[in-house]
Amino acid sequence: WQIMNSASKRAIALGLIFAGLVSLFGILRHEILLSSYDHGLFSQLFWNNLQGNWFQSSLTSGNSVESLQDGVIPRVDFIHLGQHWVVDFLLWWPIYAIAPHPITLIFLQTGLMTVGGWLLYALARCSLSPQLSLWILGSYYAANAVIGPSLANFYEHCQIPLFAFGMFLTWEKKRWGWFALCVAFLLGIREEVGGMILFSYGLYLSLSRRSVKLGVLLCAIAFAYVAVITNWVLPQFSTDNSRLYLATRFRQFVDTPNPSTLQVLWGMITRPGELLKSLFWPIDRRLAYVARHWLPLGFASLLSPMTWTLTGVPLISLFMQTGISALSISLRYSLVVVPGLFYGTILWWAAHPRKFTPQFRKVWAIGLVLSILLSVTSNPNRAFSWLIPDSFRPWVHTSLSRAWFHAAVAREVLRQIPPQASVSATTYLIPHLANRRALLRFPKIQIQDGRDRVLPTDYWVADFWQLRQYQVAFEEERTAIALIVPLYDEAIESGEYGILEARDGLVLLGRGYPSQPGTVQTWKNLRASLVAPQ
Repeated sequence: WQIMNSASKRAIALGLIFAGLVSLFGILRHEILLSSYDHGLFSQLFWNNLQGNWFQSSLTSGNSVESLQDGVIPRVDFIHLGQHWVVDFLLWWPIYAIAPHPITLIFLQTGLMTVGGWLLYALARCSLSPQLSLWILGSYYAANAVIGPSLANFYEHCQIPLFAFGMFLTWEKKRWGWFALCVAFLLGIREEVGGMILFSYGLYLSLSRRSVKLGVLLCAIAFAYVAVITNWVLPQFSTDNSRLYLATRFRQFVDTPNPSTLQVLWGMITRPGELLKSLFWPIDRRLAYVARHWLPLGFASLLSPMTWTLTGVPLISLFMQTGISALSISLRYSLVVVPGLFYGTILWWAAHPRKFTPQFRKVWAIGLVLSILLSVTSNPNRAFSWLIPDSFRPWVHTSLSRAWFHAAVAREVLRQIPPQASVSATTYLIPHLANRRALLRFPKIQIQDGRDRVLPTDYWVADFWQLRQYQVAFEEERTAIALIVPLYDEAIESGEYGILEARDGLVLLGRGYPSQPGTVQTWKNLRASLVAPQ
């Protein structure tokens, strides 16, 4: 610490402040039951790896095309790699082994995003002054596209800044062994993510003539990798990538229900009208999305061809997708744009250092502050729902004290479920039950045990209090109530399941148990309050 210069100390301090705040709000979000399905899915994935059940997940199975569309009963041994090629998780499972808990993933995600920022600072220092490099770093930590995903459920995208900025930095330093390693790790994040970033970087190296041969090679590697993984490797495990993702998110370009990546690309080439429509319509959403990306950078490099080259492929991919919130900047998808945007901005500043004037710094500072304010007030991934209403019309808001009390009751109820038992649960309880082999989300109530036996889940637990809070404003909760309540009625009336606990809207059923005294009447009273508004 003594031998470090003041700028480096400030860079470390900025990262620690970011990590501290994001960890605090991320843990609070988890503790008051606002982390959701995917956080539980990835926690179960890591937990299964520790048991030697590599990349298996019943939660992935319940969300697979064979379960959602073909009616196949979810199974405990479903391989997640059929959906996404997330082999880089092998790098982090030893960390999860030290503390096998969903909160570990919050620290891991925050840590990866923070270290990615420090690599960005080191990259900026290759060509910029310490002061300007600190402004770049501050822009990264203030970006909505960084804050939002950092406060979300754990996703594989949190590795993007680490390996992408690592690749750029090692190229600038000509550390070829580390460069090759970063390229390999970048591709291992997820089948399409690394490929898009690497292809864009290859385009930049070629068009800028900084290294034409290497650029062409990187483009070829990226294209071949995505083609091989999506067309030949993933189908060895399941058809999810083609049927669940390509067929739905790029449906305007394909007519088959089971398209390949190459068929999607051919569809884009042969349907130029659809391509142009996807790229530019609705224009206001696309302009607003791009503006939110550039805001924390003071819109520097907005007109730079090289920056657009570095961000072009990820942006085009996001613009062309349908059926998902790809253009919500607080979601993980935005992270694919971040590396090229910041690297392009560094390159622009290296060519225009004299524009770093006091007047521009004022504009930049305003952009930084606005970006932070927009990040917080947009309530990314419900991280600030205890502070900001989830809906104003109708009004939906739960105070921190009430949410904390309810979460404490939930933890007491969940502790009654044995760790080896199979469970069906509502969305926001899933992360707190994730470290088990058999876990499903309602309305799934049967599971294959790995020996081709279909069994009913041992326990059901639903948070009707939370569903009731949100049903007035959100269709998802109204649908969940409509599906779950009849299941509970039938199970209780038949005597197959008994009510073990009914407190503060949490109702726990156990298969083969009698209902505890007074719980049936509590359920009836609760049920009467669950009629969704018309």
